[in-house]
Amino acid sequence: MNPLNRLEDFQLDVLKEVGNIGAGNAATALAKLLNKQIDMQIPRVSMLAFDEIADCIGGSEEVVLAIFLRVEGEAPGNMFFILSQDSAKRLLLNLAGIAVEETGNYSEMELSALSEIANILVGSYLSSLADFTRLYMSPTVPALAIDMAGAILSYGLLQFGEMGDHALLIETAFFEGVDEVEGHFFFIPDPDSFNIIFQALGVPFE
Repeated sequence: MNPLNRLEDFQLDVLKEVGNIGAGNAATALAKLLNKQIDMQIPRVSMLAFDEIADCIGGSEEVVLAIFLRVEGEAPGNMFFILSQDSAKRLLLNLAGIAVEETGNYSEMELSALSEIANILVGSYLSSLADFTRLYMSPTVPALAIDMAGAILSYGLLQFGEMGDHALLIETAFFEGVDEVEGHFFFIPDPDSFNIIFQALGVPFE
């Protein structure tokens, strides 16, 4: 049965709490990295079908920047952290003090800075999820890509094999002053991992 149809309000609240803690820890890690006060909007947490992911970030043809990795351990899956081009540029300029040329092309230094920041955000979120569920979850070396959202998701499928049918989506905005950087975390557990995660969170499926 579709897991989306089996979740009640209190069970969704558990997932939202996971998202809140993960995003909060990511904001703290970002503040330490940049040595700045980083505020965070309350995350929007939801579950959605895999084929709806691209629609959440502007459509399959929208060019985005993504960090993606494989999660190994007791509840394997795949994780993506996706930024729009505008958010990536604001992240570099207003949070890291690096201005991107008007051409929109990124230098190796800019890509390296984006990769480091996104790696820390993703790692902080995954660590929170592992701590909350008390499951062993370890990330592989992340990869960075700038491409259309549909192409990135397809490449993820090729790299990591068949993904689960549904994703846990955490949407949040980090900002320093008035400049907002909106990011999307997608955790896509393998088909067999959903039951493991929900059981660890006290959400029975049987």
